[in-house]
Amino acid sequence: MKAWQYMGDRKPIQLNEVPEPEPGPTQVIIDVKAAGLCHSDVMYMEVGDAVMPFLPMTQGHENAGVITALGSEVTGFKVGDVVGVCSSGVQPPTGMFTPGGFADKLAADYRDLARVPEGLDISLAALATDAGMTSYHAMIKVGKAAKGMKVGVIGFGGLGQIGARAAVLAGAEVHVAEMKEEAWANAKEAGVASCVKDAAEWVTDPRRGGDFDLIVDYAGFDTTQKAVNAVRRGGKVVQVGLGKPTFTVATNTILGKSIEGSLGGTVADIEEVFDLMLRGEITPGYEEISFDQVGDGLERLKNNQVLGRLVARFGE
Repeated sequence: MKAWQYMGDRKPIQLNEVPEPEPGPTQVIIDVKAAGLCHSDVMYMEVGDAVMPFLPMTQGHENAGVITALGSEVTGFKVGDVVGVCSSGVQPPTGMFTPGGFADKLAADYRDLARVPEGLDISLAALATDAGMTSYHAMIKVGKAAKGMKVGVIGFGGLGQIGARAAVLAGAEVHVAEMKEEAWANAKEAGVASCVKDAAEWVTDPRRGGDFDLIVDYAGFDTTQKAVNAVRRGGKVVQVGLGKPTFTVATNTILGKSIEGSLGGTVADIEEVFDLMLRGEITPGYEEISFDQVGDGLERLKNNQVLGRLVARFGE
């Protein structure tokens, strides 16, 4: 079968012929129908030689498809079920520590499977397994966005658009910092109160900073310090974005505030996002590409040329 693999030495992802996977006792084999592309894929190619347990690595951690084979200990699922794969569950993360879904077939632990409801488009199902899960978990479960809170969202991209909408649905007053002004109209349609290009504009008093209760940083470039500056004392910054492998924060600016990293989420988070998508409450913008365009798509992400999310459709 075909698979897009990171070969090492920070080289671009490469399309190779690889053996088809066999299911372990607790695994299923999935014919991948859709796989989302993520900035994390790009970041792991920058540092992958140091963290990936083996090379080459088949990438792709945002996957949905149809079960075609079952391991001997699998319960609750059958051949033909349509599922999404949680990338932060029982099995080590796919596409980073185990072979991922930029391939015709994928092996996944059955305990990491989220059932895709009938009527939900498979592209939405795929992006919900990471962009949906990660953004929703950070905003609702870690940040605890709720009615009456003033919430900032840094980055209205693949994750930020979902996190912002989740906060709006929770009843929060939501503001977005997004440098691409062409995304502002979509933010306003999602119920966002205002948009700025730079989170530094949220600092209303140079001595006291801003008045946000919660800021979720889905970018992770030079944005974390700006988030800390704009959140009030007693407020929280939730860090999600991995735009850069390292960043610095001035020590005196974190006093009386908290910074918490949020990584991934749960199968329950995914299924909650599935439900919101099915009901039309969350409608993220995305662009479909073909399996053959995965390599080019990652280059577009690397060069900041994507609005919303890219989803590869294949295996049909």
